[in-house]
Amino acid sequence: MTMPEAQTGPRGAHTGMLLWALIVGLSFPAVGLLNEGLPPLLLTAVRFAIAALAMAVFVRRAPDRWPGLPGLALYAVMGLCLAGFFGAMFWAAHRATALSMATLYVSVPLLAYGLGRGLGVEHPGGRLFAILALGAAGALALALAQGGTASGGFRFGSGEAVFFLGCVATALYPVLSKWGLARGWLSGDAALRTFWSLVAGCIAIALLGLLLERPQDLVRMSLSDLLLVAYLGVFSSGVTFWLMQRATAVLTPGTVTAYTYLVPFVSMVILFAQAPAHIGWQWLPGSAMVVLAITLLLRRNGSTSAPAQAVRAVRG
Repeated sequence: MTMPEAQTGPRGAHTGMLLWALIVGLSFPAVGLLNEGLPPLLLTAVRFAIAALAMAVFVRRAPDRWPGLPGLALYAVMGLCLAGFFGAMFWAAHRATALSMATLYVSVPLLAYGLGRGLGVEHPGGRLFAILALGAAGALALALAQGGTASGGFRFGSGEAVFFLGCVATALYPVLSKWGLARGWLSGDAALRTFWSLVAGCIAIALLGLLLERPQDLVRMSLSDLLLVAYLGVFSSGVTFWLMQRATAVLTPGTVTAYTYLVPFVSMVILFAQAPAHIGWQWLPGSAMVVLAITLLLRRNGSTSAPAQAVRAVRG
């Protein structure tokens, strides 16, 4: 896990993000197995703490394991981004419709692209924007096919506004990672960047949870809940964050976050395996658009050296 970024080319980064989408897609059914009544923010902080402990095994002897003051400050901001997203998601869960949240969430790669352009870590060109728009349309079509309309149509109220701010926060996370790498503020080791962002996120989310939730509710956790949270912490948080950080050093933020479009596709495959009767023609348009968008991203391997030019431009 301490493999230098220089040894991870675009193809390896894309492969890692495909694995990221698979792990994230498989995590949603696992989350549904947790007992109800557990505080979600504090539970997320526990997940991040477990993930950070797992990553600490791989970074404890790294020569640059302690970031400088600019790096610590940037990790703190990245932790606030994570806390902002999870806090907004849980706050909006009972104030926004499922369709509204699904619609807003597909904007994350486009937001990452725009923010990356603003900070100079995303190369200009309309092709990537067009691919991201195609993937967004496909992911939204899959969300609709999965029955998002059953929870109400799209609207934009206070819940949606807060959730959109959370989407901006999560889109900013890989952008800040890329920006910090370009300035030399963050370690070149993906495992170290994962560790410190998890630590910062754990602290920020725990503080938010202590303000909004009751810590005593954590005593309701059973042994099966604890084992499940440990699994989610190591794989759904630790491994996925490492895969994202590894890809961020090679790909642009918009390309990295575009793999979120595959998550509903993975959910569709799981649904098909569990209940084939629920799969109909309504799944085809969204699936085709998502697969086409990811295929186009993979075919851009030859042009992914462009982010290095953006990094040099930032340093210059």
